[in-house]
Amino acid sequence: MTQENSSWQLLSKNGRQIWAYKPKSNNIDDHLNNAHNFSEQELSAFAENFQFSRENNPSASDKVFRSQMQAANPRPTATKKTIARNKEEQILIDSIINGIEYFSQLQSDEGHWAGDYGGPLFLLPGLLIASYLSGSPLPKPHQAMMQVYLFNHQQPDGGWGMHIEGEPTMFGTVMQYVSLRIMGVDKNDTRLTKARRWIKNNGGATGIPSWGKFYLALLNLYDWQGFNSLLPEMWLLPTWLPFHPSRYWCHSRMVYLPMAYCYAERIQAPENDLILSLREEIYCEDFANIHWEKQRNTVCEKDIYTTQSPILKWTNLINNGYEKIKFKWLRKKTTAYLLKYINAEDAQTNYLNIGPVSKAINSICIWHAEGKESESFKKHVARWYDYLWVAEDGMKMSGYNGSQLWDTAFTVRAILESDIGLLYPNILKKAENFIDNMQILTEHETHQAFFRHPMIGSWPFSTAEQGWPVADCTSEGLSSALALQKTDIFKQNISDERLKQAVDVILSYQNKDGGWPTYELQRAPKWLEKLNPSEIFADIMADYSWTECSAACSIALLDFQERFPDYKTESINTALSLGLSYIINKQKSDGSWYGGWAVCFTYATWFAIEALMQGKAHIDPSLHKQCINKATDFLLKRQMADGGWGETYESCAKMIYSQAKTSQVVNTAWALLGLQAAESNNKEAIQQGINLLIARQQDNGDWAQENISGVFNYNCMITYSSYRNIFPLWALNRFYKLSTSAK
Repeated sequence: MTQENSSWQLLSKNGRQIWAYKPKSNNIDDHLNNAHNFSEQELSAFAENFQFSRENNPSASDKVFRSQMQAANPRPTATKKTIARNKEEQILIDSIINGIEYFSQLQSDEGHWAGDYGGPLFLLPGLLIASYLSGSPLPKPHQAMMQVYLFNHQQPDGGWGMHIEGEPTMFGTVMQYVSLRIMGVDKNDTRLTKARRWIKNNGGATGIPSWGKFYLALLNLYDWQGFNSLLPEMWLLPTWLPFHPSRYWCHSRMVYLPMAYCYAERIQAPENDLILSLREEIYCEDFANIHWEKQRNTVCEKDIYTTQSPILKWTNLINNGYEKIKFKWLRKKTTAYLLKYINAEDAQTNYLNIGPVSKAINSICIWHAEGKESESFKKHVARWYDYLWVAEDGMKMSGYNGSQLWDTAFTVRAILESDIGLLYPNILKKAENFIDNMQILTEHETHQAFFRHPMIGSWPFSTAEQGWPVADCTSEGLSSALALQKTDIFKQNISDERLKQAVDVILSYQNKDGGWPTYELQRAPKWLEKLNPSEIFADIMADYSWTECSAACSIALLDFQERFPDYKTESINTALSLGLSYIINKQKSDGSWYGGWAVCFTYATWFAIEALMQGKAHIDPSLHKQCINKATDFLLKRQMADGGWGETYESCAKMIYSQAKTSQVVNTAWALLGLQAAESNNKEAIQQGINLLIARQQDNGDWAQENISGVFNYNCMITYSSYRNIFPLWALNRFYKLSTSAK
């Protein structure tokens, strides 16, 4: 690691993570008040020391964070030696121990595992636009690192994708181009000249999708007349209407909420030399002569994932017509409500908000409504840094404020898969403390008024402070807590009452179709998807059930029943019967399950097998056997010549299995976990996969970062840098447990 890399330090406080440049202390608050004097020499050093080749792999290896943690934390040793029975078993044990001891060096003092959660390229531009509009520039070191990141992910033809592995799109290219320009990069920079050529060769910025049109309108680089009405007054309609925004999937709801405020207020940057120049740079025609109303539905062919339905087109026509006759008093009442809701979301999440898109737009709304010097806006700015991450490819905006609880819960279960994990009580104790601290134990005062699902007893994806619990995160939190309590090697902090509260929340999340969604019950009918205005995502209008969420919730309930067989037995059994039936019904004809939150069929198939095997007492034996046989056949048919498995992100977007050129350790681990859980008789195939994981492991216990492994809404990929450690370790540990128990 170079000296410049080591100047960036990750500060942590109760799960909160902030990257600081040359901090004066380890206190997060001190960092936020520390303005660093930044020289041109340091900028040059960043460009030199953070060089990155996306041609080799667009996914960074998280080297800055990992090298720091390795240097700061001594490598632990097992409390006693595990005696192997033969040479092969010793190799396996050594691999597991090496993996645990390496990964434990990345554990924070608070007990969680941090890591790169980047990937989408449309997130950072939103933050930079909020910074530019509000006149609140990010520190120069941060801007310099952001420039490094954006240029590192520019593709040879000059464009950028929507995510780091994707082909260039108008959305990706225009947003990165504008971001670099508002950070001060000269338009004559050869890299921007190349990007400008891509934009114009593909029709210009009039073809940017609606989210891009929105951002450009804020910057006065697009006319609001060219943006389909969001009908802000819709928020004042009766909530029983099936299309009321309170029924949207919460991520969509919390994005379109501040968008509606910005649209209603027609927020836009003032004209200046930069804006006037950009208008010439990103369009093929003269800005003043563009017929904006005709551009409302213009979308570059490279960007279209979801086509506009006839219903949406008619709805837009009506809503756009309403804008011409809108009532000022009603619009004023609407914006007051929108602002009240935004303020509630800010308070409920400690100004973190549900995600990076709404975080940036909420910041813009509060700046516009309350001013740059308001306490509310200052609290927003302080939280911008929670979303930023430094890796060898530069500084990126994460898809959340981290995946702290999610990764920690998985890691605990991976380590405890066999008795080898018991040799590391200090690691487990720290993890247990973190899981304990992240359970949400209080309700928001305004949760009912603003459509929030009850949350006492739940766990979040990141931190309790962020305040948005998730069904499968609650399940993984519960399962990991129960696994820790089984060990009985230290005093437990999570009471029986709190475990039961978690079960109550999980039961409350179950949809009518028997499956489990993400954040809330499905509130809207499937037909509402016909009104999806995004063009770049699918299934964003309601909180649908998913195989992985349903499996995780089913497994957690089964784990809980083992410990508390007499608690709500009838309710839990009914939920399990419905949930497992939902999973069975989602199995495809080839034996697989589609994965909505990772890549892809190997991921969901593993989850489904785990749930069906653990819950087989709730399933007809012949049906159970048929499902498991089909699932194992699917996995075995996809095994590659080297013994591994590998999928690309196109499996998610196209919903058809897309095999990678080379096997991937994460996909291999998921397939092995599934086959082992299913008690597959093909021991040779399993052994080949295990051999590949061992062979791919590096001397220090790490595995190399390979293809990107996360996804959301079918079409956007996201990084989980810890997956390359958690799941190979889990698969190896399971193999050890099963092989020793067989003897």
